[in-house]
Amino acid sequence: MIVTIDGPAGSGKSSTAKAVARQTGWHYLDSGALYRTFTLIYIRSGADDNRFEETADNHEIELSVEGRRVITLLDGKEMGDEIRTKEVSGKVSHVAAIGWVRDRVNRIMREAAEKYNFIADGRDLGSVVFPEARLKFFMVADPEVRAKRRFEEMKENGMNPDYDEVLSNIKSRDKADSGRKIAPLTEPEGAIRIDTTSLAFKKQVELIAEKVKSV
Repeated sequence: MIVTIDGPAGSGKSSTAKAVARQTGWHYLDSGALYRTFTLIYIRSGADDNRFEETADNHEIELSVEGRRVITLLDGKEMGDEIRTKEVSGKVSHVAAIGWVRDRVNRIMREAAEKYNFIADGRDLGSVVFPEARLKFFMVADPEVRAKRRFEEMKENGMNPDYDEVLSNIKSRDKADSGRKIAPLTEPEGAIRIDTTSLAFKKQVELIAEKVKSV
């Protein structure tokens, strides 16, 4: 079974999805980690669109469920901070708009969802990947609030971010994600909309967890 949480970058969907998964006992599925892993391959290929698919064919990306953990693996190696860099963040929207990349990521997620109960976050999960999801949520927040959250998250992870650069990246990704031809960011039909601009984190988690526990 799958519950989807979609929304723009920095809307709080990932941290919320993780917390909801902990409260409900479901697994957390991070679609962004899969796209970021493909983006890492793209960067290592020289950011060459013509060589990218051939390079990706030489690598294996998979999801591994170990207890409560759902791990994104690249050639058997768990992905960590190397997919959370500014360089990856700056190119992930471009990579995520490539049709064959989306097809592969969607296939990986659908196969996983056949075996486990997942709380999954992304940008087109409820609209494209899992249109028949049991529950769908769409989280939004003002760009400045989202940039501040991402800025603080990066600092906590030992990075040295620049707020203006983070905000610029958020706005650029909004434009790219909403305007792409393939599976653009959109509010899924039937989704429950949650504006987290001024909503306490604990409250938004409680709202979603309560509905998940009722299914």
